[in-house]
Amino acid sequence: MEVSRIRALRGPNLWSRHTAIEAIVACSENERSIDEQPGFEARLRARFPEIGSLQPAGHKDAISLAHALELATLGLQAHAGCPVTFSRTSQTVETGIYQVVVEYSEEEVGRLALELAENLCRSALNDTPFDLTGALASLRELDEDVRFGPSTGAIVQAATARSIPCRRLTAGSLVQFGWGSRQRRIQAAETDQTSAIAEAIAQDKDLTKKLLDAAGVPVPIGRQAEDIDEAWTAACEIGLPVVVKPSDGNQGKGVTVNVATREQLQVAYAAAAEISPNVMIERYIPGYDFRLLVIGKNVVAAARRDPPHVIGDGVHTIRELVDLVNSDPRRGVGHATSLTKIRFDDIAIARLAVQNLTADSIPAQGARIILRNNANLSTGGTATDVTDDVHPELAARAVATAQMVGLDICGIDVVCDDVNKPLEDQGGAVIETNAAPGLRMHLDPSFGKGRAVGEAIIANMFADGNDGRIPIVAVAGTNGKTTTVRLIAHLQTLSGLRVGMTNSDGVYIGQRRIDTGDCSGPKSARNVLLHPDVDAAVLETARGGVLREGLAFDRCNVAVVTNIGIGDHLGLSYISTVEDLAVVKRVIVQNVAPNGTAVLNATDPMVARMATACPGSVTYFAHDRHHPIMSTHCAQGHRVVYQDGDAIVASEGSFEQRIALADIPITRNGTIGFQIENAMAATAAAWALGLDWQIIRKGLVTFVNDAQTAPGRFNVFDYRGATLIADYGHNPDAMQALVKAVDAMPAKKRMVVISGAGDRRDVDISHQTQILGDAFDEVLLYQDQCQRGRADGEVLALLQQGLVNARRVKSIEEIRGEFLAIDTALARLKPGDLCLILIDQVDEALAHIAKRVAEG
Repeated sequence: MEVSRIRALRGPNLWSRHTAIEAIVACSENERSIDEQPGFEARLRARFPEIGSLQPAGHKDAISLAHALELATLGLQAHAGCPVTFSRTSQTVETGIYQVVVEYSEEEVGRLALELAENLCRSALNDTPFDLTGALASLRELDEDVRFGPSTGAIVQAATARSIPCRRLTAGSLVQFGWGSRQRRIQAAETDQTSAIAEAIAQDKDLTKKLLDAAGVPVPIGRQAEDIDEAWTAACEIGLPVVVKPSDGNQGKGVTVNVATREQLQVAYAAAAEISPNVMIERYIPGYDFRLLVIGKNVVAAARRDPPHVIGDGVHTIRELVDLVNSDPRRGVGHATSLTKIRFDDIAIARLAVQNLTADSIPAQGARIILRNNANLSTGGTATDVTDDVHPELAARAVATAQMVGLDICGIDVVCDDVNKPLEDQGGAVIETNAAPGLRMHLDPSFGKGRAVGEAIIANMFADGNDGRIPIVAVAGTNGKTTTVRLIAHLQTLSGLRVGMTNSDGVYIGQRRIDTGDCSGPKSARNVLLHPDVDAAVLETARGGVLREGLAFDRCNVAVVTNIGIGDHLGLSYISTVEDLAVVKRVIVQNVAPNGTAVLNATDPMVARMATACPGSVTYFAHDRHHPIMSTHCAQGHRVVYQDGDAIVASEGSFEQRIALADIPITRNGTIGFQIENAMAATAAAWALGLDWQIIRKGLVTFVNDAQTAPGRFNVFDYRGATLIADYGHNPDAMQALVKAVDAMPAKKRMVVISGAGDRRDVDISHQTQILGDAFDEVLLYQDQCQRGRADGEVLALLQQGLVNARRVKSIEEIRGEFLAIDTALARLKPGDLCLILIDQVDEALAHIAKRVAEG
């Protein structure tokens, strides 16, 4: 068994809507059925008893090692605690080659699970040991390292519940919610509205106290000390006991409370000085430690925090009691679990000394032994929810504190006897304010009920009804995608939206191209959705990107499928038939929003059948309104767009809009059939988006597919009285459409300049010239700059092969170099002639043609 080409499908894909790892697995003849491996399943189960059934009940198909690998990968993740359920193994057209697809919740964990599952299968195959406990531990450890912490995770879950799209921007906690101009960002419990100034104020404890005091919020008196002597002087002036803490710390690091002697002060000062050179000495406020969480203008949660402690049993030492407490599975290292292990360090030993105890002391039954003065969860403390008990005046003080500091999300530390009373009535005080406060004490308190603080943060960021989404149109098909994308983007731009667009010649934000080349994949689409100046996105969605990585979005408002043609990359990535290709193109239709629309070509049977996979509504388009699918759909009162003589008609029930083809320049007065289809598809998409019909009409009238607006898409030039057409068509269906269009244009002599893409099948390369040979008088063949794996001259030979039985061609010539071929053709043209140039390097070739046209 050999595992190769491992891919991460990071969005909805060919297999499912889940994120998944896809691997190609080659099995030898005797590995294609585990029945050929005596004892394999028993050995596999002995090593991993929880693997489950290798075959659904009632099925009798052979189970290969690839299937065992699939189920082991899924099972290992599931038993490591990952929320995964989907997996699949599919036999490819090549004997013994399988595609194994397994869902993951974290990509790195999914990749490791596949690696461990391969080791497990080999172990069972070769009867060698396998450490299941170690494998599961490594998966759990990695999952804990890479998954969101509890604070970020709660916010992400709340966003997901409201159907707000989420994208993790770093390996840490920086997350984007929403798309384009409607996006918001968080980093843990900080939002893009959390100002750096407010955060700096919260970090500066001395400044915070001054501001709060000015606002009438009770705070403990205190001041900074630069050394231990000054600290002791300050403590004496303030009055013992005192609190010693770093001036700009967080998470309770270096904080010691109830310091009553110089010896205790020395230890406390040293602990604080390790965190910050600036040490604060302030009055000790007796009472309980409370944390109030303010989001916006509301206190949404409150918890009493108790310092780390153990309860004596009269048997175990304090050190042993700490170990027993830390064995609680809820306690971990860091912030990934609901509780943190108690630190048994010098600070804990010093706190014991204050109580005349040591690590080896055996406390009496029921004795409560405090191990730290501060009550932060990060040092092993516990939390009890008291949200429902907070007095309105205390809540008002907390909100005033957050607003004075300037934080939209603020954790406020209060010391008082009871949150049922105002602070002033009990001598309580606000001790600290915290930017990016930890949420886990409120999400999963040690005692009491958890609070929906993630939901509160999302509600503060996104008003009711705002899901952070912008309109997305995805366009797929064999031919016409780029022109359709550009036309839809043009229509939306006229409606006043800032449009982000991806297609096979670049990424565009408004009229500015920010990337070049074939940008019809998910990476480019994600870049558009990331851009803050994008109000709407129109994304060309090519086959390759869907297979390689899945979609860049979870769902779209409109999915357009123009057609499914022969020769579009067939034979690549195990897509060997047009039916296979249709399944890939169908992915965008399957991921239309429930209130969205699929725009489908009714005359293409494979495209029309995609309607059953659409969660939303369907609009069909076709030249012929009497096509059976069009007639049925129209009779049912659904939307259709069709050609009626010299006009495009959009119809739904009694509603009808007509736009004359003479007013749509790209159709050249209705003579270019494929451009009429592109215009119909774009019209249907704009209609689905709710654009005003005056805008749609104006957009169709003003869209011109010249070399600047739609490079390489039937760009027409006049050259010394001859007609030049530059097009990027590169498959047999495109050739058929171009020949039909050219036939409608008068010409004395017809010439074509063509090359072929080396990554197509031999038959598809030859088929292109076979089609052209019956429509043109002269053929100039040139070799692409990049042969895409072909030997020198191999593509030219295949093109020649297609011309063997050409009925019309009188002259065939091979030329090495695209620009030389163009110049050769131009030199032979006379007024009234027509030349179709099938360009390879789109921008460069168009610039070259424009230069020659300008020279006259």
